[in-house]
Amino acid sequence: MIKEFKDFISRGNVMDLAVGVIMGAAFTAIVQSLVSNLINPLIGLFLGKIDLSNLVFKVGDATFKYGTFIESIINFLIIAFVVFLIVKVMNKVIKSREEEAEPEETKEDEMVMYLKKISDALDEKSDK
Repeated sequence: MIKEFKDFISRGNVMDLAVGVIMGAAFTAIVQSLVSNLINPLIGLFLGKIDLSNLVFKVGDATFKYGTFIESIINFLIIAFVVFLIVKVMNKVIKSREEEAEPEETKEDEMVMYLKKISDALDEKSDK
């Protein structure tokens, strides 16, 4: 059972996933800092308030922190856009690698194909 666990953990996909999760967490922290320290103060200038997270409204005893919700939406949009760009670049890289891997047909390949057809035709004629 320990050997199976070791094999499972050392597989490439699991390691790639672990690296992706760690990088995603670090990237999320960077985006949250960007939004909290740069974007929100800029938006706050236009709204007349410096900190969006302090935007609240109360109904009775309930407090609704819509400023924090706006920050979360901004975080999501930035992360989604960056992930979109990463996927777009990766698709281009994969596509270019696939195109490079496909061999181009040359005159020699065409001649070999025709010679094979002739050979097959002669084999069929001799079998009759």
